[in-house]
Amino acid sequence: MSEDNNHNNYHDSNFNLNEALGYTLLIQTKATTFDYAIVDDSRLLVYVQNNPVDELANPKHLKSLLAANYKKVVIGLPATGLTLVPDSLYSDEHAAQYARFLDIGDNEKVLVQQLNNDNKIIYKTAASAVAMVERFGLQNIAYTTKGSIKAIADSYPPAGNLYLELSKDTVQFLYFASGKLRFLNTFEFKNADELVYFTALACDELNLNVQDVTLILSGNVSSGDVHMNRLKDFYPKVELNTLQVVELPAQVAAHKILSLVALSSCE
Repeated sequence: MSEDNNHNNYHDSNFNLNEALGYTLLIQTKATTFDYAIVDDSRLLVYVQNNPVDELANPKHLKSLLAANYKKVVIGLPATGLTLVPDSLYSDEHAAQYARFLDIGDNEKVLVQQLNNDNKIIYKTAASAVAMVERFGLQNIAYTTKGSIKAIADSYPPAGNLYLELSKDTVQFLYFASGKLRFLNTFEFKNADELVYFTALACDELNLNVQDVTLILSGNVSSGDVHMNRLKDFYPKVELNTLQVVELPAQVAAHKILSLVALSSCE
């Protein structure tokens, strides 16, 4: 299985925390760690992976960086369950009814946000994750891949593309038609064979032919790793996502950082 690592961390020599008012801070949380990036308009200045999640609630090493006054802060929180509701059907008074389908646990909270031009997303996430980032303002929280969903939609994706965003043990599938999001689903997987199984499930639901579909991968995946190679055993067209939403240095792979830096487009 692919493992998150730190070899892609980056720190621009021109980064100056005293100029934070011109920067955007982006944070993406996981179960026990978080990644963060700082961008200046459309240029990456800082990228650091796998920080202990305790640093968000009680910062020590990152105290000055997290306390700085930024132009903009966006926090990406993952979902433990979600549903999309078209704007034409959504109403605040019915939000609780939609949320009931998520089987909310005692230690989970429900968030409702505009996902794109057409849909609201109602999702549950760990209450502890919300508590850790509340001091940044709940209005600055976004669904963790909201930005990359927008970025892919804006890139005019071909109807034959199926997008996979991998973390250590989950995969999110995105499918677009005519520039609009038509399919979003997330599965937990334990090994490469399970990843292949859920990919086949998504393709079957979308009536995508194995020979014609192109799998576009981002997140915790690398060229030639066990996940990518196993997918290639069944799908002839498997690629890494090269979409860039900010200017990146050569040593930072676009597919690794897409969902994090794309949060910069979230309001």
